[in-house]
Amino acid sequence: MCYNRAMERIYKIIACDLDETLLNSERKVSAKNAEAIQRARAAGVRFVLATGRGYKSVEGTLREIGLWNEAGEYVISFNGGAITENAGERLLHFDSLDFGTAKALVDKAKDYDVCMHAYTKDTVYVYNFTKSERDYVAGRMNVVEIGEMSIDFLKGQDIVKVLFMNESEAYRLQMKRDFAEIADGCEVSFSSNRYIEFNKRGVDKGRGLAILSEKLGVDIADTIAIGDNFNDLSMIKAAGLGVGVANSAEGIKPHCDYITRTTNDESAIDEVIDRFIFGALDAEIFF
Repeated sequence: MCYNRAMERIYKIIACDLDETLLNSERKVSAKNAEAIQRARAAGVRFVLATGRGYKSVEGTLREIGLWNEAGEYVISFNGGAITENAGERLLHFDSLDFGTAKALVDKAKDYDVCMHAYTKDTVYVYNFTKSERDYVAGRMNVVEIGEMSIDFLKGQDIVKVLFMNESEAYRLQMKRDFAEIADGCEVSFSSNRYIEFNKRGVDKGRGLAILSEKLGVDIADTIAIGDNFNDLSMIKAAGLGVGVANSAEGIKPHCDYITRTTNDESAIDEVIDRFIFGALDAEIFF
């Protein structure tokens, strides 16, 4: 492991969000980021994708960074609802929503101007797949489009989360207030400046990182979490070092230990690894 002079920590795990954090606007991992991840791995640091998406959607990214089907390497998916070892897609942890709660959320959303996503372990079902949403999702994951705002056909299956897309922040915040009673047993978060997401209460990326750290015998103080939006905030707070990329939502920045100088389009992950794993530090790092 690598000794970090500034933090006096030997960081053993980096948990990193994908969209708008690791991935650039072309939905790819830059060559600098990929090379930095391999340098960190060679130094004994695990690099863990932590995403709101399902495991099936991250194969391309895992291949880009050399972690596809690797033993002893992991992904936190569904906002912490699942933890998977990459070798053989071995599921280590899984938490799903109560079907009645998921159905109540979807039924209430029928009166709202939203695109709906319902996530099972292997499939994302989408209703009202608008052009804006098609453009955003393209290259990120495959979905199954459905013709009715209903998840009755999923009864008996594990539903990990449901989310609703509306590009107005004010509209999403109003939905949170309107859904408060139904969502009493849910963890509610916002992501990508377009989604309001509902997981089972207690399920978030921070808890996912804590569970994985415990399974690996790693003190969570020896972890770094990197993100850009509110569904990343729990792991940013939980990790030993919480990092926001320069393009992060303004509301999460005060909670970060460090904000990168670079955006997701400027290889921000390379900056974090260079500074906090390999000690390329200067006097301006902390505010």
